[in-house]
Amino acid sequence: MKKNVLVTGGAGFIGSHLVGTLLAEGGWRITIVDDLNDFYSPAIKRANLALYQDSPDVTFVEADIRDFAALEPIFERANFDTIVHLAARAGVRPSLLEPQLYIETNINGTTNLLELARRHGVKQFVFGSSSSVYGENEKVPFAEDDPIFNPISPYAATKAAGELICHTYSHLFDIRTVCLRFFTVYGARQRPDLAIHKFAKLIDEGRSIPVFGDGTTRRDYTYIDDIIGGVRAAMDFDASMHEVFNLGESETTELSRLIELIESSLGKKAVIDRQPSQPGDVPITFADISKARRMLDYAPTTKIEDGIPKFVEWFRSGRSADA
Repeated sequence: MKKNVLVTGGAGFIGSHLVGTLLAEGGWRITIVDDLNDFYSPAIKRANLALYQDSPDVTFVEADIRDFAALEPIFERANFDTIVHLAARAGVRPSLLEPQLYIETNINGTTNLLELARRHGVKQFVFGSSSSVYGENEKVPFAEDDPIFNPISPYAATKAAGELICHTYSHLFDIRTVCLRFFTVYGARQRPDLAIHKFAKLIDEGRSIPVFGDGTTRRDYTYIDDIIGGVRAAMDFDASMHEVFNLGESETTELSRLIELIESSLGKKAVIDRQPSQPGDVPITFADISKARRMLDYAPTTKIEDGIPKFVEWFRSGRSADA
C-alpha cells in the first residue's frame, strides 16, 4: 500500500529534489502544490515539474497556500499520511520590501495547512524552517535550544512564527510536527536569486558580482543531497510529537573563500563590486547538528570544496538556462 504525501512548494529547488527522491524510492503517491509565482521565473519551476510529469504517482495542483478554499478540495481527494511543507516566500532581503506578503504566505499559509491537517486527520507535518530564525546569535554553533526571539528580518520572524504555530497544533491536536532549520542550501536547481547561483552566472558572463560588506561574513553551506536526507528522515520520525532540528553541514565558509571556489570551478576570475552591508543579513550561520545526528541519523557528507564543482557542473550543463 503506497503512502500519500503532500509536498507544498514541490516545483521549487528543495521540493523538486524531494519528489525525485520519493519517486526513486517507490511506495509514495505524491501531490505537489505550488502557485508558480514570479518570485523567480515560473519557467524554472515548470521545468522542475516536467522531470516528473510522466509519473502516475505524481499529481500537480497549482494553488496558493494563502487560499484555504483552494486547498480544501485537495485534502478531500487524498488521505494524506504526511505533509512536507516547503512552500514559502523566501529570502531575507526581499522580505524587507514586502513584509505583509511574507506574513500572509509564511504565517497564514502555514496555519491553513495545519488546520486542514487537523480537520483531515493528517498525523505527520514536516515544516521547512530556516537558520535565519537565530538572528544575530552570539553563541556559535547555533543549537536548537538557543533563543529565537530576536529575528532581524520579516522573513526570519515569519519562520519563527511558523515553528510556534506548529508547536501549538502539535500540543492541541496530536499532530507530530517536525521543524527543520535549513542552513544555506545549494546544488543543482538552486534558486537563481541565491548567492552561489547568482555569482556563478555573473562570473561566467564576465559581469561584476555584488559583494555586501567586506567579504568576511560566514555561512554554513549545505548541499542539497544532505538536506534531502534530513527531510526524508523527518518524514519517518516518530520519537516525540514536536521537534526542531538544524540541517546544516556544521562548517562555515567565508564569503571571500566561496567566491574563490566558484572562480576555480568556472576557471574565471570574479569582478568584485563592493556594496555596503545589507540590513537583515547576519554575520555568521553555523549549525550544531548533534541533535539531528542523534535523533534523525542525519549525516551530511558533501564538503563545500566538493559541492561547488558539482553545482558548476550542473550550471555548465545548460539546465539553468532559464535562470
